[in-house]
Amino acid sequence: MVNDQIVNYFVHESSYVDDGCRIGKGTKIWHFCHIMHDCTIGEECNIGQNVVISPNVVLGRNCKVQNNVSVYTGVRCEDDVFLGPSMVFTNVLNPRAAVNRKDEFKPTLIRRGATIGANATIVCGHTLGEYCMVGAGSVVTKDVPAYALMVGNPARQIGWVNKHGDRCASLEQAMQ
Repeated sequence: MVNDQIVNYFVHESSYVDDGCRIGKGTKIWHFCHIMHDCTIGEECNIGQNVVISPNVVLGRNCKVQNNVSVYTGVRCEDDVFLGPSMVFTNVLNPRAAVNRKDEFKPTLIRRGATIGANATIVCGHTLGEYCMVGAGSVVTKDVPAYALMVGNPARQIGWVNKHGDRCASLEQAMQ
């Protein structure tokens, strides 16, 4: 029990969950994670090893966050989002160690069903459309359309994918 409430999610003993977090039923938080204050994690999420969820982040239902991901303040993921191993979010466009820019965090929205591949980087201030797929190692520097398949540095659209992640010949086919 935490704060006189029954905990209906799993947290590995090596992880920390700060006060003020809302964590949904059935969520699993694995080794060496830090879930920071005032974030919201939906039901049935899986938070892999060595993950940091920063203050005020929102993860929807059934999100999968793979190992070594930091989800920074300003990021919001809708339901069924997949964040691949060691992928990166930013939250400031021009960071400097000696300049405090916490009031300049840019929001990043990851729409329902989107997938971000291993080691990809998502530059802050953009929206990734529903069911899009960002390939491993890609660097997203602009908004991504729904169902788009993005690869490269900077990421460019090379096709379409459907809700299952299969390549499609057109947007119309992807949306079926």
